[in-house]
Amino acid sequence: MSAEALLDQGSVAIAKAVRSRAASAVAVAEAAIARIAARNPALNAFTDVTADRALAEARAVDAAVARGEDPGPLAGVPFAVKNLFDIRGLATRAGSLIGRESPPAVRDAAAIRRLRAAGAVLLGGLNMGEYAYDFTGENAHDGPTRNPHDPSRMAGGSSGGSAAAVAARLVPLALGSDTNGSIRVPAAFCGIFGLKPTFGRLTRAGTVPFVASLDHVGPFARSVRDLALAYDAMQGWDAGDPACRRKAAEPVTDRLGLGAAGLRIARLGGAFDEGATAEAMAAVEACAAALRATRSIDLPEIPRARAAAQIITAAEAGALHLDRLRTRALDYDPATRDRFLAGALVPAPWVFAAQRFRRWFFERVMETFRDVDILLAPATPFAAPPIGSAGTIRLGGREVPVRAAIGLFTSPFSLVGLPVVSVPAGRSAEGLPLGVQIIAAPWREEHALRVAAALEAAGFVCCPAPTG
Repeated sequence: MSAEALLDQGSVAIAKAVRSRAASAVAVAEAAIARIAARNPALNAFTDVTADRALAEARAVDAAVARGEDPGPLAGVPFAVKNLFDIRGLATRAGSLIGRESPPAVRDAAAIRRLRAAGAVLLGGLNMGEYAYDFTGENAHDGPTRNPHDPSRMAGGSSGGSAAAVAARLVPLALGSDTNGSIRVPAAFCGIFGLKPTFGRLTRAGTVPFVASLDHVGPFARSVRDLALAYDAMQGWDAGDPACRRKAAEPVTDRLGLGAAGLRIARLGGAFDEGATAEAMAAVEACAAALRATRSIDLPEIPRARAAAQIITAAEAGALHLDRLRTRALDYDPATRDRFLAGALVPAPWVFAAQRFRRWFFERVMETFRDVDILLAPATPFAAPPIGSAGTIRLGGREVPVRAAIGLFTSPFSLVGLPVVSVPAGRSAEGLPLGVQIIAAPWREEHALRVAAALEAAGFVCCPAPTG
């Protein structure tokens, strides 16, 4: 199989071909570099392409294979990362004008080092919303990332470049971050798989923080097995991230074949029924039917969970940026700057109340997981809106701002750090992807990935994007 064809097949096929010497890592890297040059101008997914480094890393993989060594489960797999991950030799942009002026990073982020140790080859940095405070993928400094299914549509944010690069088959694997939905939203809009792990499961060392008590990192891929391979490669405690828990690695790739067997699955109703379009709910119903999940349950106080997430996000992010805002306010995207300034003014009693509610909500969610193992919910209330959308949409009998509604269904689960896989679940009437969240209890990534694999086997697969 040609290197070009392997890029379309994904990580598992690439690693198998490279390890067996049926293809070279260099040929795969060269094919990816050529594809980025041809397709990225229309998408604006990459902000930095590390071609020379990628070829050097690919040569090292091929040399290891020639010596009879095993380079790892991701041997020769090209990947790229949201540009808030430190990449040795590059300034860490974090989607900002200010960040690109910082000194080049002297070391890769820990997650990059772990993927490299598994044999993967780094291709560069990816576009994102400024400082990750974004659900649209529209960056004021680098321009918007465009959805591969329709370049007039949002790719989602803030990890829009990561999702678009994978959906457009520029790379088979990418990393992003998720604070309130920034992996799950773009995965849903772009029709691919995305994993937000349990808070504290994967190290964030070497990434630019947004909201330290809510930030997660995780992978995007076009298949569940590719997603699981990347997740397994990044597991393990890291002293460089104080939130990273001392949990033993729990590999899941070899357990995907168990599917949904033995797992108790329910769909979420209540606020999730009321706040989604009929198309988004139909996607959930289709997943539930494929899994033979007939039970519907409600979680309490979902609107308050969203409000608590917003208050904590605004307050922590505003405090983090306040000193810089005093001296360089005009170098921020005005919309991002205003959110940070508003966050810095949030009264302390509000934050304390939000944190108290957070603990209460976590306890209620854990009570729910005594009776079920998996919850199903829409990833977004609707398919990807047009870039620049500033109007309203009718949801639950009322008009709500489009941009504010994008993350309605993702933030409650970030608030309490649950592992979630976003699964492509069909298309809207306009042909745009729709996504469904597979939500598990803390530290039960295996459950979410097994259910995602069961859905994939039932036909809920990556939505192919045009490549012309």
